Amino acid sequence: MTTAVAARTMKVAQVSAAGADFQIVEREIPEPGAGEVRIKVLACGVCHSDALTKEGGWPGIQYPRVPGHEVAGVVDAAGAGVSEWKQGQRVGVGWHGGHDGTCLSCRRGDFGNCQNMKIPGISYDGGYQQYMVAPVEALVAIPESLSDVEAAPLLCAGITTFNALRHSGALPSDLVAVQGIGGLGHLGIQFASKFGYNVAAIGRGPENEALAKKLGANVYIDSKSTNAAEELQKLGGAKVILATAPNSKSMSELINGLGPNGKLMVIGATSDPIEVTPFQLISASRTIQGWASGIPTDSEDTLRFAELTGVRPMIETYPLEKAAEAYARMMSGHAQFRVVLTM
Repeated sequence: MTTAVAARTMKVAQVSAAGADFQIVEREIPEPGAGEVRIKVLACGVCHSDALTKEGGWPGIQYPRVPGHEVAGVVDAAGAGVSEWKQGQRVGVGWHGGHDGTCLSCRRGDFGNCQNMKIPGISYDGGYQQYMVAPVEALVAIPESLSDVEAAPLLCAGITTFNALRHSGALPSDLVAVQGIGGLGHLGIQFASKFGYNVAAIGRGPENEALAKKLGANVYIDSKSTNAAEELQKLGGAKVILATAPNSKSMSELINGLGPNGKLMVIGATSDPIEVTPFQLISASRTIQGWASGIPTDSEDTLRFAELTGVRPMIETYPLEKAAEAYARMMSGHAQFRVVLTM
């Protein structure tokens, strides 16, 4: 059942064409269709992947388009056939913004490998707006103790690091290294610590050591002044290296830091090749695996785990009207560490 809202228009930060600047415009508040809900957006994370929309890096985007796939808010109205989500219920939407159920993976229930996944901000308008419409299969329940601003980044950066680590094969007390102390890495260190791993944080420069240890790292390795792979071998070799910084050269340099049957888990997206010799892999049965985020149930697992253990993103907030400034701050690499729009 849909509900009336007082104002019929809303503010939206949109991109009119690939490579265009952000525009703050007024649009009519959308109505949810069958199997959809309208969300009153309260916070939306600004993710590096939003560049795919801003710069036209994803084929088939229809402009104007509203970016944003780290959305937290409340159900404002429900379309026909929606009964499991109620008005006023706190919800989020992450990278996996639904699926159309037509591909073989979907029909098997393997939504994580869906070939026709919908992505908010790419397939349909995302969270850089005061209200958005999303399909029910995209929705995530948000625990009461997490604020909207805290929950939003966990729906992409959080789930990506959490899910990669819990599927990495590492067990409590194993040496797990986190490469990079940024938007992904600062969450990866926290999750790794709460999983009970022996955590080695790898950063560039001594200035990151205090923060890394505050986040839960047992050891800090300065890759600027030492050979990080050799340092990991001195500790016995890493069971897992979570590569979060999008620097293929740095990832390549860490492969020799893996112990027997060690795994390099790659979540920092870059287009440059990772260089590795067959001997490096064969000599210690090492593997390299990429990992995407996850589906809504994985997001709910992430949020609940964060709620229970105290994992929280470090955040800079901007009002919706300053979406361009927020995006530029995120792209600069100087944000500490996630940027979130508030409505």
